[in-house]
Amino acid sequence: MANAVQTFELTKRFGHVTALDRLSVQIPEGSIFGVIGPNGAGKSTLMRLLVDVLRPTSGHAEVLGEDPRVGGKDVRARIGYLPGEFRVEPQLTGRQHLQFWASLSPRRDAMQRGRELAERLDLDLSRAAGKLSKGNKQKLGVVQAFMHRPELLILDEPTSGLDPLIQQVFLDMVRQAHMDGATVFLSSHILSEVEQVADRAAVLRSGRVVREATMIEFRQTAQRRLRAVVGAPAVEDVRAAASARGLAVTVEPAAAGEVRVAGLVEGHANDVVGFLSGYEVIDLVFAEPDLEETVLGIYSEPDGAVAPPDVPLVRARRAAEPEEEQ
Repeated sequence: MANAVQTFELTKRFGHVTALDRLSVQIPEGSIFGVIGPNGAGKSTLMRLLVDVLRPTSGHAEVLGEDPRVGGKDVRARIGYLPGEFRVEPQLTGRQHLQFWASLSPRRDAMQRGRELAERLDLDLSRAAGKLSKGNKQKLGVVQAFMHRPELLILDEPTSGLDPLIQQVFLDMVRQAHMDGATVFLSSHILSEVEQVADRAAVLRSGRVVREATMIEFRQTAQRRLRAVVGAPAVEDVRAAASARGLAVTVEPAAAGEVRVAGLVEGHANDVVGFLSGYEVIDLVFAEPDLEETVLGIYSEPDGAVAPPDVPLVRARRAAEPEEEQ
């Protein structure tokens, strides 16, 4: 399968600050790929390089088979780009913005498509853009990215400022664009947002990919919360069985002939199922994987460490990161 986006040792420095550090990623055509990380991780810098808003310090990228520095307007016409800081002309109405964008598009139905998307997002196009709330300005940005049915959508923190209901409408739009053949590359610092639509995701820290995996792989190695009561005569036996399965859980007496097991469990669910199969299960709560905690765990690893997909991650507090990207 061809790649819609490829980067090769892509590096961007601003003075002494390295925003991207020899970044190499591949995004296959027709996929939904997410990049996750806090402010300052390099997400926006990467996307700006892909649309030639910034130029790399070293390395290079290919977007839709072209170097963005060479492809120019022909490549950009095939991309729908929503920047992290979307700006409007305050004196123009939403409708006037759409008319301008439609005039730049080779698609004759771009204006009609824009009106339909605005209605779907509950966006009033008659108001001056300068009087719109942050959320409504973001809606306008979403419309301009989608209205010309691009082959590639590059969306930087696309739900910023949107209320929860409109966020779901937006995610439905992403799914529909994907079904229509578009490749989608979106960034977020909210894992659950990426989780709902992406096939695969990369976690970015200090300009480097420290983990890349499918969403299934993220879930398989995520932590789950286990709380169970099993019928067993001896706490020591249950503790030994849990340890043999590699489960770092608390085991203590409950009622007579019962043992309580609780804790955060890493790795595959089969380990827990195998452990519990040796006992009468009286009560059980086994929570869904907490992917937010999984990603936070990456930030506890030594700087420069890369976690392979099959290594469970440890829960930890997020390390301090710069407030904004350079």
